[in-house]
Amino acid sequence: MDLVEFDYALPRTAIAQTPEASRDASRLLVIDRTRGALDDRAFSELPDLLRRGDCMVVNNSRVIPARVLARDRGGRPVELLFFARADARCWRALVRPGRRCRVGAELSVAGTRLSIVGADPDGPRLVECLDGTIEDLMGTHGLPPLPPYIERFAAPTADDRERYQTVYAGPPGSVAAPTAGLHFTRAVLDRVRARGLEIHELTLHVGPGTFRPMRAATVEGHRLPPERVSIPPAVADAVNRARVEGRRVLAVGTTTTRALESAAQADGRVRPLEGDAGVYITPGFRFRVVDALLTNFHLPRSSLLVLVAAFAGRELILKAYAHAVRAGYRFYSYGDACLLL
Repeated sequence: MDLVEFDYALPRTAIAQTPEASRDASRLLVIDRTRGALDDRAFSELPDLLRRGDCMVVNNSRVIPARVLARDRGGRPVELLFFARADARCWRALVRPGRRCRVGAELSVAGTRLSIVGADPDGPRLVECLDGTIEDLMGTHGLPPLPPYIERFAAPTADDRERYQTVYAGPPGSVAAPTAGLHFTRAVLDRVRARGLEIHELTLHVGPGTFRPMRAATVEGHRLPPERVSIPPAVADAVNRARVEGRRVLAVGTTTTRALESAAQADGRVRPLEGDAGVYITPGFRFRVVDALLTNFHLPRSSLLVLVAAFAGRELILKAYAHAVRAGYRFYSYGDACLLL
């Protein structure tokens, strides 16, 4: 499929620059895949829209302060986005501008020295910390890795450290938030449980491949890198039990969807997984596990938009997005949510 088929018009004013005053104050567009119907609701109504017995699965990965602003030997600015630990002293990082970060270059961050010791063929650099560890560096000088379309990208606030993180965040490792979960409060989660639903947690550490542009002319020509995932045996058992009993599996987010479908066997059973989620979900994909999906609105020509189009149909998704634009929904990471049933 041509990538242009996954384009849509979005006014810049529709891109959410800040989160709502409270997490559950977001709007919720309910998309009925069977009837092709759209329903404007509030996220706080979510528990009432779900069925008793639904098995809800969330991604509990914690966003790390991955953005670090450094200087080269000439004092010029260099931006680093650390995304994967290579060994005790080295991490892989996206760098900008790349011409200042060739192998052998040295950088500094408030007196802490860094060295570029390697380069991957697709652009990321291998960065060694000469004074301590990268983890310590991020802990002291790292910034929340807000997406570039947020105009405060260069100067996130103290609030972003909390709001660009789910309330159930646990193991650290993501360089972008699993944004569908940002809408949940403890109170909403309690209401979901009181409604008679199960809530289970897996971990998928969101990597840079999630937000890097699709540059191929076709969907099939794109390569989506794998992401680290952990699905404990108890979570796999709970999902399999729900499927056997005819209860819906609701994935909170595209990352949770990718994790579950990567762990699905031919018969649809989910196996425990400690490793990589490598499936690339495109139209025509056979979903073996996920019956319903809660997600945010995604960028045009992105792998995430392709995923939701695979789940609900391209025409219905583009119809829903056009409605959302007209109705004044807020888009992207700090924006509103969709519930695909």
